[in-house]
Amino acid sequence: MATWQPDPSFYPSPRMAMKAPPEKLAYVAAFDPDGRQPDAIAVVDLDPGSAAYGQIVGQVSMPYVGDELHHFGWNACSSCLCPNAPHPHSERRYLVVPGLRSSRLHILDVRDDPRNPRLVKVIEPAEIAEKTGYSRLHTIHCGPEGIYVSALGNPQGDGPGGIFLMDHRSFEVLGRWEVERGPQELAYDFWWHLGHDVMLTSEWGTPNMIENGIVPELLLGARYGHCIHVWDLHKRKHLQTLDLGKEHQMALELRPAHDPTKAYGFVGCVVSLADLSASIWLWYRDGERWAIRKVIEIPAEPAAEDDLPPLLKGFKAVPPLVSDIDLSLDDRFLYVSCWGTGDFHQYDVSDPFKPKLAARLRIGGIVARAAHPTRSAEALNGGPQMVEVSRDGKRVYFTNSLYGAWDKQFYPDGVRGWMVKIDVDTEQGGMALDPGFFLEWPAGHRPHQVRLEGGDCSSDSYCYP
Repeated sequence: MATWQPDPSFYPSPRMAMKAPPEKLAYVAAFDPDGRQPDAIAVVDLDPGSAAYGQIVGQVSMPYVGDELHHFGWNACSSCLCPNAPHPHSERRYLVVPGLRSSRLHILDVRDDPRNPRLVKVIEPAEIAEKTGYSRLHTIHCGPEGIYVSALGNPQGDGPGGIFLMDHRSFEVLGRWEVERGPQELAYDFWWHLGHDVMLTSEWGTPNMIENGIVPELLLGARYGHCIHVWDLHKRKHLQTLDLGKEHQMALELRPAHDPTKAYGFVGCVVSLADLSASIWLWYRDGERWAIRKVIEIPAEPAAEDDLPPLLKGFKAVPPLVSDIDLSLDDRFLYVSCWGTGDFHQYDVSDPFKPKLAARLRIGGIVARAAHPTRSAEALNGGPQMVEVSRDGKRVYFTNSLYGAWDKQFYPDGVRGWMVKIDVDTEQGGMALDPGFFLEWPAGHRPHQVRLEGGDCSSDSYCYP
């Protein structure tokens, strides 16, 4: 995995990464919600000049069924250029793909034939449990010291959840990351401010709280996650808890500013128990401490009881259900997926304390079932979900499946998988669905996480402004 020259997809700064060549391929995790066939990583052609534009051009299946592939990532990325733990001659060669249900890790080599990834290693859940005490693997990030993996809990399905570290060359599981956990119990996403030696982690629930979908008693009892935790990145010790308040349930995706001189970031909150609204919160440095405040609120929409799934009938409203967010590399535009209503929002966050809605579109949705421009008469279900932004910020891709158990609760008629592309006006703001890109997923699989060839806006972190 060592090269004489740094990997050309590594960039010291986000400014330089924005000048990278456009992506030609996307890697998409696709899972079978019924566990009848193995999950797969599909390869999608993103080259507008290609005859296969917007189509699946390759695929590799996992060796077993029931993984539920989730938030995968690269073995190495631009953080390899950081001065505190440099390994610049590594390659962005392997995809590290976790199974959320199986706790199995898959290593895929994409270097020699990017359209046909090759499965080269499988790490079984027993090895991970023995070396870390963790289970139910969720998110992968490549960091200066190696590969970081978040897990929701222990092998019995209880807490605490946390993070473990892997060697980025041998893929050896090294062990649990936390030295002093403090009050942290629940886990979900994690990211860092490399320039400030700080890690942030968010909260969802333990495996026993989430594997059968949302448990109404736990939700109404405010038992799901509602805190952000601040850690000393190098001492691996808990520093501070930022509490959104118990009514704000499920603080999930974290998106820190890409510029390492900036000490702020955004987190999406799925639902408020007060009014079913969703919200975006800003964490920021406040003197010697960290603080958090709500900067965006997205209201629920009234709906007829007959149009709602059983879980929502009593509320007579569709919650936005913010499930994913992403931040452009220049830290200007924040994208927000409202999986419940079918809305996709673009906010100008040039002033992170005062976001401005720049554009909005709708596709799918629990009640709306909004169509795509290419199929104006076809009602779509599912909604904007896992979102990925190109390095230059001009293209956005998203899929429509969230999590097998949630899909069943909120879209009981079954999610029919699709992936779309959006073209972005990076000067004035604004976005539009690409009429030439609507990928209807083959039956039996649903698409989830998207990774772009050479890196994207949620895969890399930088140490230089």
